[in-house]
Amino acid sequence: MKTDNDVRKQDETVRAERKYKDTVFRMLFEDKERLLSLYNAVNGSYYTDAAELEIVTLENAIYMNVKNDLAFLIDLQLHLYEHQSTVNPNMPLRFLQYISKEYEKLIDMKKLYKSKLVEIPTPKFVVFYNGTEKQPERQVLRLSNAYQNKLGEPQLELQVEVLNINVGYNNEIKEQCKVLEEYMQYVDCVRKEAEEKDLESAVSSAVDKCIRQGILSDFLLANKAEVISMSIFEYDEEAVKKILREEAFEEGAEYGETKGREQGIQQGIQQGEQRLLTLINKMHADNLSDQVPKLSTDAAFLRKMYEKYGV
Repeated sequence: MKTDNDVRKQDETVRAERKYKDTVFRMLFEDKERLLSLYNAVNGSYYTDAAELEIVTLENAIYMNVKNDLAFLIDLQLHLYEHQSTVNPNMPLRFLQYISKEYEKLIDMKKLYKSKLVEIPTPKFVVFYNGTEKQPERQVLRLSNAYQNKLGEPQLELQVEVLNINVGYNNEIKEQCKVLEEYMQYVDCVRKEAEEKDLESAVSSAVDKCIRQGILSDFLLANKAEVISMSIFEYDEEAVKKILREEAFEEGAEYGETKGREQGIQQGIQQGEQRLLTLINKMHADNLSDQVPKLSTDAAFLRKMYEKYGV
């Protein structure tokens, strides 16, 4: 028989798992009207009927460490949107894994063995970058960049457009999509508050300040508690990634003896990020949210937590 404590732990785990999957960005743009505005801004289109847009994001989908913020259909195209605080060169491969799962969901796979051509929605992949490291306004990541043998024209290619949405970049897109502009204002507000306060106080203060200033006010008022919880989780993840890079470089250098230095470093970073997400998730579930910021400043504490949770 479950005790009250068991039930409480289970509820906390469910909430933590949801935070692992969800982000403020995803929660914000799950609304079709907001998502249509973002789509129009990115593509220079003028659709007005949100009913033409069908959200097809795979729920509870983490395939081989692959997760996606938003996937939707419109105008015979399948768009996959992701927001990140770090530009990940492995995004083309991650999107390739994800788009395969999307097509499995959307298409009757039995038809592939018949003589009639099976038509599929044209895919498009976009990453919205909002990290603190300097990045160009726009860049394209290609799957072929990861090929070990780069001779000849690649027979399999996937391109990901990365849009920098920080202050001073892609202003035209943000002007056309005010929700995206206000989202970045909120992110900036959290970062500034975190320079002077502990993380939980900083996020709560940023939410209250944005509500007073009319920045995402309706959204924040309606989802205040959940936004605060998810923002703390996201900020924790972003902060800890800074020290992960150093560890990943060392691990990658060793791995590179057999696989190539650059490939080893990238694999180290990818594995390190997955370990970090799992660790933060477990710490939140154990009511250790106040200890998570120490992961980014105390390497010994980070290793201790890895050992404690067997990550």
